[in-house]
Formats: sequence, structure tokens, C-alpha cells
Amino acid sequence: MNGTNGNNTDNERGLLPYPVILAATKGDPDAMKIVLQHYRSYISYLSMRKIRDENGNIYYGIDEDLRERLQAKLMLAVLNFTAD
Repeated sequence: MNGTNGNNTDNERGLLPYPVILAATKGDPDAMKIVLQHYRSYISYLSMRKIRDENGNIYYGIDEDLRERLQAKLMLAVLNFTAD
């Protein structure tokens, strides 16, 4: 399982392969890693927060606690998913 989708047609770009999804729902750690990598940028986007430094300057950064919580929720959702 290399995590790449062999079908690169326009309508399937960006989708996780079905065998990876099935393996992740069964608890395969390699498949779960592929799922987490697939959603890594979206989770990072959702984890962005305004951070103020000691000088009062505001900048954006990733809230690591929130990022880890979102990853845990994704893993739970994948494990609870039933593929028919």
C-alpha cells in the first residue's frame, strides 16, 4: 500500500483509494497513516489561530492541541465507519 491513487482521471483526483479506506476502517496502521496524510493540510487549516507574541504582534500559527484533537476525531470517525 503506497497511498497513491493509480487512477489520475480528473473526476477522481484527490480521493482516497477504496482499499485504503477499507483497511483503515479495520484498524490497519499504515492505511490510517495514509488517511491522516491525506487530510493533513485541511486539519492544519482548521487548526490555524491568531497568536499574539510578547510584543503584542499578531500572527497566525497552528494550535497543536487543536490539531491533535482533530486528528483523533478523524481516526475515531474512520474506525467507526462501516463500509457496505
